[in-house]
Amino acid sequence: MSQELKQEQQRVNQVIGIIQDQIDQYEESTARRRQEVVDIRKHFWEDVTVNTDNFDDFLETIISLRQQSEVLSLSQGSHRQASKRLSQLQRMQDVPYFGRIDFAEEGMGDTERVYIGVSSLTDATGEKFLIYDWRAPVSSMYYDCTPGPAEYVTPGGPIQGILEQKWQYIIRSGVIQSMFDTRLTIGDEILQQVLGQSADTHMRSIVATIQQEQNRIIRHDSTRLLIVQGAAGSGKTSAALQRIAYLLYKYRNRLTADQMLLFSPNAMFKSYVSSVLPELGEENMQQVTFQEYLNHRLSDSFDVEDPYTQLEYVLTASDDPNYNVRMAGIRFKATKAFFDRIQSCRQALEKSGMVFRDISFKGKPIASAEQINERFYREHTTLRFVNRLEKLSEWLKELVKAAEKAERRKPWVQDAIELVSNDEYQQAYVHLRKKHGMTEESVEDVDLEDVRKELARRMVRRKFKRIWQNIREMGFIDIPAIYKQMFVSHLAASEGGGAELPPEWNEIGEMTSHLLDEGKLLYEDATPYLLLKELIEGFQTNVSIRHVLVDEAQDYSPFQFEFIKRLFPAAKMTVLGDFNQAVFAHADGTDDFGMLAELYGPEHTDVILLNQSYRSTRPIVEFTRALIPGGNEIIPFDRNGNTPVLTSVADADQLHQSIRQKVKSFREQGHRTIAIICKSAAQSASVFETLHDIDDIKLITSGSIEYKQGIVVIPVYLAKGIEFDAVIVYNASDEEYGEEGLRRLFYTACTRAMHELQLYSIGEPSRFVQGAAAWIAKDSIS
Repeated sequence: MSQELKQEQQRVNQVIGIIQDQIDQYEESTARRRQEVVDIRKHFWEDVTVNTDNFDDFLETIISLRQQSEVLSLSQGSHRQASKRLSQLQRMQDVPYFGRIDFAEEGMGDTERVYIGVSSLTDATGEKFLIYDWRAPVSSMYYDCTPGPAEYVTPGGPIQGILEQKWQYIIRSGVIQSMFDTRLTIGDEILQQVLGQSADTHMRSIVATIQQEQNRIIRHDSTRLLIVQGAAGSGKTSAALQRIAYLLYKYRNRLTADQMLLFSPNAMFKSYVSSVLPELGEENMQQVTFQEYLNHRLSDSFDVEDPYTQLEYVLTASDDPNYNVRMAGIRFKATKAFFDRIQSCRQALEKSGMVFRDISFKGKPIASAEQINERFYREHTTLRFVNRLEKLSEWLKELVKAAEKAERRKPWVQDAIELVSNDEYQQAYVHLRKKHGMTEESVEDVDLEDVRKELARRMVRRKFKRIWQNIREMGFIDIPAIYKQMFVSHLAASEGGGAELPPEWNEIGEMTSHLLDEGKLLYEDATPYLLLKELIEGFQTNVSIRHVLVDEAQDYSPFQFEFIKRLFPAAKMTVLGDFNQAVFAHADGTDDFGMLAELYGPEHTDVILLNQSYRSTRPIVEFTRALIPGGNEIIPFDRNGNTPVLTSVADADQLHQSIRQKVKSFREQGHRTIAIICKSAAQSASVFETLHDIDDIKLITSGSIEYKQGIVVIPVYLAKGIEFDAVIVYNASDEEYGEEGLRRLFYTACTRAMHELQLYSIGEPSRFVQGAAAWIAKDSIS
């Protein structure tokens, strides 16, 4: 061991000793604060004076409750902070830091050794930093600068000086395995080690290997919208999650994890990325899929199709007579032009076109649709649209109130009163005594006729409950009918929006109307329908969310981005995607995020390109980049590995037998995550049924919520964002992947592989493979 390494190890030992001392302190502190919280909860009501005899006593009770709640809240917050710091220290025990820079600040004389880890650590005085958090301003030089003149930016301005050295450490269980003098970027040695590991069931933190271009994403804070367009395996999702951790650190006094939202592509991906922020000592942000949001808002009224069911239709139903009509609808309904058309439709409703439903009780109208319509377009026409609806609701409530009052005298009510239970009678009686301020000492009593009136009021109110709810929720507006109106050609033409309607417009309208009548809402209609509903009834915005991340952004339509922007008016946005992996029909013919620059305007938008691919070995990247136009812009990381293999087989039986052998071989090589990637969910289910006898094989569906190690059969579109040690592409034939529209789907399948890529083809291989023939080994089974 060199003298320098020996000194560095001594420092590691000292730092770990300090970490252990602080762990002991925080364990005691956390236990004490936990007990404080338990005690406060246990004695909460003993310390609160409850008295509601008069207003002053009631006010005193409220103040007492608030004070005790504040004491509890402070104790809980104190316990949370102590627990969080304890977790950070425990994570630092084995690997206290991973990097070091030697920096001489201008005018300060001495060179400071800045050690960098996942969290900061100070000495006992709290004044000297032994480790700097990777997110601290000074730490940015580790990722961005080379030895020589350097600077970093603090809230007080830039700090300049000379970066003399930059070191990387590999520390395991408190022992330095190796250390490198890194002159240019974060060293290839550590990257090679990290990338050569097996894929995990959860995404890992990358703070020790953040590259300069990824650091730009993480620390970007200058525009409202950041667009990250990155090649498959470029680390865009990892960088975005570290970005969240960075923002939580930088704005720790005014930003919490609950104020950040990640739109994930599916439930399994949510599980896959769930451990990154906790690894960095931060709480997880909110996560939701866009489909979950649509279901939350619309599933009470409709059977809402999900995006994967739509994609299955696109991939497998080309023989459906309505296929071309639906494809035209999918494309047009995703456009900004359709978004504008719906807004124009809403504007047109100011003067005409609103459709209402009757409000009736037991088949008798309280207000007919015609009466409601006439009232809406006659009264309060100078008010804002939403205020006109509020006035209309007030009028309807008065009508319902009068109808309810009249109903109490009907024979059916009087008959029902004769059948009430003693309990119901007693409740009405007690209610009236309280209402009139009667006590046990009161001489007067409630009149029997008043009790009967109260029972009648309660019975009728129960029967009218759905009517009241209908008015509160504006259910008297027939949104489906208004949505269907947009597809009537002469109305659609008058609604403007500027874009020409597709030739299939009338047929699209007929299909949409028919399905709405059946209570079905296609995926391409869900967001437009919800937008129209919001524009009419009043937009439900969320101003508490301050940052929105959208992963796999190429799968979102311009329409959906416009909707998300309206939904979160106070939020900044980071979107991540790769149009070479755009597999949904609405993205056909689109190859960049240019349309998103209009979302907030070019002056509020930055774009960062990530062209270096780290996930796969060089041979795999050389092959996959040859599959797509412009693929030569993708830069492979120089990690050696086996050449991808294409095996031609005669039939399905040969294919399945060969897959069994290949899975066995991959397992023997030590690969823990193996994916058999199929074109569709239907194909995946069929393949799984055939290969279910393979030990530890699992089928992944759109309903899967967790990814576990082993062998999985999975459709391409669910594998996006996830990586596997070894990938088997099931039947990469020209019959399966022969259309230009499937090129991106095929590319996505092949780019899931980290170490091994095996393709099989029954018959002629895909024309895309033939275009990349120089980068693949071929064999056949006769």
